[in-house]
Amino acid sequence: MTGPSPQIHMVAVDSITVLNPRVRNKRVFNELVTSIAHLGLKKPITVSLKGDGSGYDLVCGQGRLEAFVALGQKKIPAIVIQASQDDCFVMSLVENLARRQHTPLELIHEIGALKERGYSLNEIAAKTDFSTEYVYAICYLVEHAEKRLLAAVERGIVPHTIAMEIVRSPDAEVQQALTEAYEKKTLPGNQVLAIRRIIEERRRTGKNVHSIDSVRSRNVKPVTAEALVRAYRKETERQKLLVKKATLAQSRLLFVVNALRRLLADEHFVTLLRAEAMHTMPRPLVECLGGVGN
Repeated sequence: MTGPSPQIHMVAVDSITVLNPRVRNKRVFNELVTSIAHLGLKKPITVSLKGDGSGYDLVCGQGRLEAFVALGQKKIPAIVIQASQDDCFVMSLVENLARRQHTPLELIHEIGALKERGYSLNEIAAKTDFSTEYVYAICYLVEHAEKRLLAAVERGIVPHTIAMEIVRSPDAEVQQALTEAYEKKTLPGNQVLAIRRIIEERRRTGKNVHSIDSVRSRNVKPVTAEALVRAYRKETERQKLLVKKATLAQSRLLFVVNALRRLLADEHFVTLLRAEAMHTMPRPLVECLGGVGN
C-alpha cells in the first residue's frame, strides 16, 4: 500500500526564483550536469506557485535547476506545492542542512540566515533538528566570528560545549586549564592536544575572519580545568544518551515493521483495511516492508 504519486509538471526554468542561493563545488556541479545530460533527471525539483501567479519559488533542487540552465533546457520537471515565500525559504534552508556533507561555512550560512530572519533558538532547533544547546553554541561562535572553532566543532575535533568554554575565556587561561586537565588525565590526550593546536593557531594567526565583536568583555570568568572536564563529560553523556535513544527507536521500528508484515499477510486483516478505505501507508514504511502492496 503506497500513497498517490505526486503530480509532476513541466515548469519554465526562467519562471523560477531561487530564494536561498548557494555556491557549489564546480567539480561536483560539472558531474551533475554530465549525469543529467547522459541519463536524464532522476528526481524532479520542488517549487511553490507564487501568490500573484507570476512564477515559482524554488523549495529544493538548485543544482538540478542550474544544470538544466547550463544544458540550455527551457523547462524542467517539477513538483508544485502550495507554500508561502517564508515557508519556502525555511524549507530550502532545512533541505540544505539535511545534506550529509555540508561544510562549516554552509552551516554558518544556513543557521545564521534563520537567526537573521528573526527565528528564536528553539524555532531554529525545531526546524533544523539540532539541539537548542547546539544551535546556541553555533550562533554564539558565529556572532564572535570564531571561524576556526566552528570548523573544529563541525569536524568533531572539539565538542561545542568545550568550544564555548574556549571562546569565553582568554587563551592563556585556557592553555593553563588544558595543561592541568591533561596532567590530571581528566581529559583524553587526543582531545586536549587537538584543542591546544586550535588555540595556538588562533594565537598565531588570529581568527582568520573579520571580527563582528572584536572587543571581548573584561569581566570574563576564568576557565579552569574542572570547567573543561565538566563540559567534556557533559558532551560525552549527551552522546551516550543519543546512542541509547537511537537504539531504542530502532528496536521499536523493527517491532512495528515485523508486526505489520505479519498483519498484512493475513487476508482477513487486509480485507478489513479495504472495507475501511485504508488503501495507503507512508512510503518509508512500505520500503521497510519490502514493497508490500495492496
